[in-house]
This record gives sequence, C-alpha cells and structure tokens, in this order.
Amino acid sequence: MSENKSVLQGFKDFLMRGNVIELAVAVVVGAAFTSIVNAVVKGVINPIVGAFGSKNLDNYQTCLSTCSVDKKTGLYVDGIYVLWGSVLSAALTFLITAGVVYFLMILPMNKWKARQDAKKPVEDAPATPTEIELLTEIRDALIAQRNGTSAAPGAAAAAIITQKTQQ
Repeated sequence: MSENKSVLQGFKDFLMRGNVIELAVAVVVGAAFTSIVNAVVKGVINPIVGAFGSKNLDNYQTCLSTCSVDKKTGLYVDGIYVLWGSVLSAALTFLITAGVVYFLMILPMNKWKARQDAKKPVEDAPATPTEIELLTEIRDALIAQRNGTSAAPGAAAAAIITQKTQQ
C-alpha cells in the first residue's frame, strides 16, 4: 500500500511541475487556435498565394517522373509527384500557431514568473570567500606553519594546505 502512495505522490509531483502545466496549457491553447489559424491560412494566405496561381495550396504539386495530367481537373493522374503545396500550408499553419502560443501565452507567463521571482527575498546563504580572502588565509596558515605556531587556518585554506602537503 505504501508503494502505491509513493507512486501516486510521485505522479502528483510530476503533474504539479511548472513545465508539465505549461505544456498542457500550450497543447490546449494550440488546439483551440487551430481552427482560427486554419481560417487565416485559407482565408488570407491562400488568396494571396492564389494571386500567383491556384487559390488552394493543396493544388501546388511538382511531377518527378513522367506524369499525365487530367485535362478537366488539371491534376496529375499518373507518375510520381510531390504535393509541396499541402506541406507549405501545414508549415504556415504550424508557424502561426506556434507564434500565437508563444507570444500570447509563454512570453507573458515567463515575464510574470520573473517578476514573482524578483519579489522573493534573497536567501541568506553564507557568501563564498573571494580569491583574495582564500589567498590571505593560505598565506597566514603557511606563515604559522613555518613559525611553528598552531594558528588554525580557515576551513578553505586548511583544505588547500592539506591537498598541497599530500602532493
């Protein structure tokens, strides 16, 4: 029973991490914006591209080998052809969706987190000694060792002196 609790607790901890929640929000928002982005691609971008050719990007294709074209529809019926228009349409849809999710969700959330982190008090961790302080401690310890006095060096200096004497 305790193993089940630890597994459930681990799963709960995993779900409560910030990255998982951000990912879930991005997926939901991305799915919600898909219809809007598809409408923009089909209603705005396709007509702009259509000024140079077909209004539907799915009709853009290139034949790689001997292809025959249906005279009524203008589409390839035989041969090997690449439907690069549908790939371009999907890439545009992806880029627009990613931009919307990033600029409307992730960027504001990161700025908000940075403000929250800036408001948190700084932990009173002991400051690490500077290089000059360490060198001063080592010098004093070496002088004390040479003179035969037992002045105790600082912890950092003692560790460095111990390393030097072992070599």
